[in-house]
Order: sequence, then C-alpha cells, then structure tokens
Amino acid sequence: MNSGTAMKQENTSRAVQLADLVDANHILFDQGVLDAFGHVSTRAADRPDRFLLSRNLAPALVSEDDILEFNLDGETLDPRPVYLERFIHGEIYKARPDVLAIVHSHSPAVVPFSVVDTPLLAVMHMAGFLAKPTPVFEIRDVIGDASDLLIRTAESGQALATSLAQSPVLLMRGHGSVAVGTSLKDAVYRAIYTEINAKTQADALRLGSCTYLTEEEGQATVSTMRSQIERAWGIWRAGARTRVQFANG
Repeated sequence: MNSGTAMKQENTSRAVQLADLVDANHILFDQGVLDAFGHVSTRAADRPDRFLLSRNLAPALVSEDDILEFNLDGETLDPRPVYLERFIHGEIYKARPDVLAIVHSHSPAVVPFSVVDTPLLAVMHMAGFLAKPTPVFEIRDVIGDASDLLIRTAESGQALATSLAQSPVLLMRGHGSVAVGTSLKDAVYRAIYTEINAKTQADALRLGSCTYLTEEEGQATVSTMRSQIERAWGIWRAGARTRVQFANG
C-alpha cells in the first residue's frame, strides 16, 4: 500500500468516526439518555492513545467541528472549554484496551439503582450484558464526603476505572453511570438499554420479586444482539437526524 492510499484510508476512517460520534451524541439525546449534560467518546482509530470527545457542549448541539482530540491524560491542544469529567474517558481507555467507546450519562431510571441495595440486573434479553450485578462506584472512598460527585481528576478517574474492572456498565452513586463498548455503536446500545432495563426492572419490582437472566443467558443474548446493533443504530440515527437536526435548524 502506497503512502497516498494509506493517508486516504486514515482520513476516511477519521471522517467516519467524526460523523458517527455526532450521530451518537444526537441519538443519546433523542433516546433520553443524555440531556444538557453527559458525554460520549470514541477511541481514535488511527491513534489508540487518543480519544475523540466533544468540547463542553450540550450533546444535541454537537457538530463535527465541535469534536476534539485528547490524549489519555485528558489533554487537548484545542483552546475551547472542555468537559470537566473527561478523565472518565481517558482513565478507562488506559485501563481497558478492549474499550473503544464510552458513554457517561445521568439517565433517570438508572440513578436510583446507584443509591439502593437492589443491584441493577438484566430482566430482559435486550440487556443481557447486565446479567452480572452492576458495580457501584462510591466517590466518598476516594475524595471524602464533601465533593460535588464529579470525576474532576485523573486520580478519581483511575479509581472509577478500577471499580468498573471488566464490567460493561458502572453505576456512580448519586450521579449516573458509565457504559463501555467494543465499538461506538455497542456503547450507545448499552447505554440505551441500561436505561430501558432499569425502568423495566423497577416496574417489575413494584409487582413482586424478579426473575433475572442467568449469566449463561446473558452471554447468549449478548452474542445474538451484537449482530443486530446495526439494525438498532439505523432507526435511532434516522430518528435523531429528523428530530434533533430539525430542532437545531
């Protein structure tokens, strides 16, 4: 492969990543996972020691021009304001080479599970990735009991990544959650179905005790649903492009 062809492929890959990341921001807003706050990133395809994340902006307003490149320490050469919690992304990417995308949200049905003894678990096949109890990050263990609960430093980001361990989702006590994936579409899928599963589980618990998926059922459903993510992405993207972009003029 000559250098010109390699450069063309690299540019194409970056262009696709930028477009998909804009769509991801809009999809997550349209699906009620992100609102004015929260963020989504993807590891740079051409530089695994870099990640792409919007500047400090409400997700529904993100365009390709708003996407910045960061190193894994959360640093960027762009002078525009950045998200306070960019360390969530950098430290997870450092700790988890398998992770290629991250969503941090405050989705409303999920937050209650971060402050009660009932674990967030899969009650539906679409959320089989939650078949193991979802861990909860307690920020008081890292920076005491007088913080604003935000991941503002590399130290707190490292502690959060340690709590995440190999899980696909982590709850953050009184704050929100993190969903990670082996692709941007995978992370978006997980963030959306974590919210849906949390609402469904809470509804079921009001009726009585729950029957949860076994870990083996979870593994089987993950294998099946991973092949169907493009189907979900396509309809989510079409809806977001219609509603969010229309709202943005």
